[in-house]
Amino acid sequence: MAETLIRAELAAAGLADLVSVESAGTGDWHVGERMDRRARAELARRGYDGSAHRARQIGPHWIDQFDLLIAMDASNLRNLQAMAAGKDGMTERIRLFRSFDPAAPPGASVPDPYGGGPDEFAAVFDMVLAAARGLAAGLSDMLAGEGDG
Repeated sequence: MAETLIRAELAAAGLADLVSVESAGTGDWHVGERMDRRARAELARRGYDGSAHRARQIGPHWIDQFDLLIAMDASNLRNLQAMAAGKDGMTERIRLFRSFDPAAPPGASVPDPYGGGPDEFAAVFDMVLAAARGLAAGLSDMLAGEGDG
């Protein structure tokens, strides 16, 4: 859901051509599979299309490739930090996704709704959308600031 919502918010902010978005898990459990049907259903219910998404696993080479790496929860954050260990300047480039939502408490994670029903997927959608909007606004401000100098 996060990749779909981030892409939509970046497009709405006019940043779709300026920001690259990739989605991958730190584990290999679902590599190659489609997005969970319940996640796709929640996206569709709210007017988004997640049908093109396929699960992938992040590799160590991604660490150097991206300016920002976003983790959904503390476990994924630790995994990304371990991949980046010993690389200068990486700690600031790895963040929890909900840190972009000004209403989220510090250290807030996005819970995995996998074992839940429609209500859990709807709650996660709301969390992800708020963080995606905060991320897009922050990137918009940052990129506008780069044009000032």
